[in-house]
Amino acid sequence: MQMNIPPRSRIRLTRKGRAALIGLGAVVAGTAVAVPLLTVGREKEARPTSLVIPEGWRASQVFAAVDRALELTPGTAKRAVPNAHLKLPGDAEGNPEGYLYPATYPLTEKSRPEQLLKSMVDTANRKFNGAPIAAGAQRNAMNLYQAITIASIVQAEASTKADMGMVARVVFNRLERGMPLQMDSTINYALGRTTLKTTLSDTRIESPYNSYQRMGLPPTPIDNPGEAAMRAAINPAPGNWLYFVTVKPGDTRFSADYAEHQRNVAEFNANQRTAVPSPTR
Repeated sequence: MQMNIPPRSRIRLTRKGRAALIGLGAVVAGTAVAVPLLTVGREKEARPTSLVIPEGWRASQVFAAVDRALELTPGTAKRAVPNAHLKLPGDAEGNPEGYLYPATYPLTEKSRPEQLLKSMVDTANRKFNGAPIAAGAQRNAMNLYQAITIASIVQAEASTKADMGMVARVVFNRLERGMPLQMDSTINYALGRTTLKTTLSDTRIESPYNSYQRMGLPPTPIDNPGEAAMRAAINPAPGNWLYFVTVKPGDTRFSADYAEHQRNVAEFNANQRTAVPSPTR
């Protein structure tokens, strides 16, 4: 039976994006050795020995992290992509988003952005092209690039790893019903931001990543998902959910009924109005 779906401009599917938990700077790990400078009289920190890429970082964040870790001019890593000879699928059209695999990468005095980016993509290919992931994508009638794109949405939208399978199921249910995904995370990606607030005006922007106005998946992944998000994308939890919203931290509610979802959204909005604003810096 065909479902009577309310006007899409009024539906709020997602938890209105995701708070920025990690800044744009490089997350680095390693031994910091203090070396006395006799001529200056102060200490100098040694170069970090590893670079940590967290799950869910966008390519822009990874590029900035590489530049900072290697003490390069901002924009250097992004410009290095064409010369890195990255082994990306044809669907990616040279864009490494989704393939800069979250992990810890060693740094040496000889490390260059091309080498680091290549290591990230090679790691992603090893992880993604193995039997569990590749077979899982095929089992769900999608190619690997589509699975990574779904995983990137799951990574951005799920509040916890426990929610990932249910978020993935919402994506699949909406795709199967010919409904727009209406994910705030894709709007945030289009606008180059991370926020909990998505306005009606935001949902009307002209962008291939506007999943309120365009059907199907966005043209590329919207971040670089980790292993848990990939597992959720190929093994979504069973359920008939079409909507979800994180009413408050630790309380994400999934529903198949629009009226129920609207009540959850109203509670979310009430919580936002009474929330204590974070101090600005």
